[in-house]
Amino acid sequence: MRSFLLSPVVSAAIGGIAVAGVFLVLGVTGRRTITTVIDEAPLTAASASDVASGLTPYEIYEHDAPSVVLVRANVDQSVADPFELPSAQQTGVSTGSGFVVDRQGDILTNYHVVAGAGSGRVSVEFEHGVMKTARVVGEDPSVDLALLRVQARGLSLDPLELGNSATARVGDVTLAIGDPFGLDRTLTTGIVSALQRQITGSDGVSIDNVIQTDAPLDPGSSGGPLIDAAGNVIGISSQIQTGAPGDDGVPVGFAVPSNTAKALLSRLEGTAARLRRGR
Repeated sequence: MRSFLLSPVVSAAIGGIAVAGVFLVLGVTGRRTITTVIDEAPLTAASASDVASGLTPYEIYEHDAPSVVLVRANVDQSVADPFELPSAQQTGVSTGSGFVVDRQGDILTNYHVVAGAGSGRVSVEFEHGVMKTARVVGEDPSVDLALLRVQARGLSLDPLELGNSATARVGDVTLAIGDPFGLDRTLTTGIVSALQRQITGSDGVSIDNVIQTDAPLDPGSSGGPLIDAAGNVIGISSQIQTGAPGDDGVPVGFAVPSNTAKALLSRLEGTAARLRRGR
């Protein structure tokens, strides 16, 4: 579910909030400074560098981070009129993360990052500040996933590998890369805290088999990859759950499993093939 700076929306039932960051358009433009922050959280069950593949967090970051993008979507929000006139539409910019899944320019992200964005209202920023307009070519609100497509010409794309989320175990090392608060390609580390969790998507539908992690996720992390010790994507960061207002406890993060994303991509590929055959 989308969080607006003007009026944050928090699910009272589970205390979960989507981790996309949204900033209202104020008509002020400026050059954004690209900043990389590496924030490694302490691990309780395993060291982030103690991986079977021999890869360190830095090596995984160096390989995977260039394929993580910043997603911006111009969206409309209905704002209640205090004089009981018809609700006004207010435009804002929803920001989140995404990552490249093939060399044709397809990018996976969360549905709630781009929900409500019309044609030509989604843009993607790659490393070195390269901007591309993106189209939403597939979506499934029931699992909070969407597929974007950009013109791949002129881009050197290195897709991330979607791993098998069914092999994830509690205590496994996790690494999350995203754009929290617009800070490009931030790395946080943690472990798989639990499996088979259930969260509520932006449309109120329950999402099953979700991965819980203690790798810190923040507004703008939505749609970024949750990566295992081998550098493969095992989940798509989607929500955080906080305690009661004023609670200083560490938020809990949730990621939609990579196998759920694979199923969506397979359905979209099948649909595209049928369209090409004229069915």
